[in-house]
Amino acid sequence: MNRLILIRHGATAGNLQRRYIGRTDEPLCETGIQQVLALREHHLCADLLFVSPMLRTRQTAELLFPQLTPVVVHGLAETDFGLFEGLNADDLAGSSAYRSWIDSGCRGPIPGGESPDRFKARCCTAFIHTMHTVPDGACAAFAVHGGVIMAVLEAFARPRRNFYQYHIGNGGYVLCEYAPESLRIVTTFQGGQAEK
Repeated sequence: MNRLILIRHGATAGNLQRRYIGRTDEPLCETGIQQVLALREHHLCADLLFVSPMLRTRQTAELLFPQLTPVVVHGLAETDFGLFEGLNADDLAGSSAYRSWIDSGCRGPIPGGESPDRFKARCCTAFIHTMHTVPDGACAAFAVHGGVIMAVLEAFARPRRNFYQYHIGNGGYVLCEYAPESLRIVTTFQGGQAEK
């Protein structure tokens, strides 16, 4: 069995403006840096550290675990929001493509982007492949994106919940116990207080 920490990167300027930020390589903003620095008070410890290729996850990892060398896992990148990338709901208010996607419960394909099913499959494949490299008994930390955390938890956490029920705020984390291809959530930190 392994301990596992799924950490959502600190906020970026686009996050604060509620923009769809997937493939845009934004750095942490000052708020995001402060969110991550506040996590140091939680004394999170890990033996191994994995990140997506995006700058915001690498910065989060460096601030939290300066003693560890992060391993970049390309399959853990955030979803490609296609035509919605960099925009928010106000920007997209007149878009029929956006309205169709919202009306589908965000389950339909994103124009010019990645389908939710393909995104989830990519994340879960990368996660399982990565966990196969983690020695039994080791604690692995993943500094990744909100969508990645939701995809992994929806697929492997028990009892099962809907993708959106696993939302974690910027600078939040989920501490889990991992047995082959299943997760038990121990603690969720959502930017205020821990929930058990």
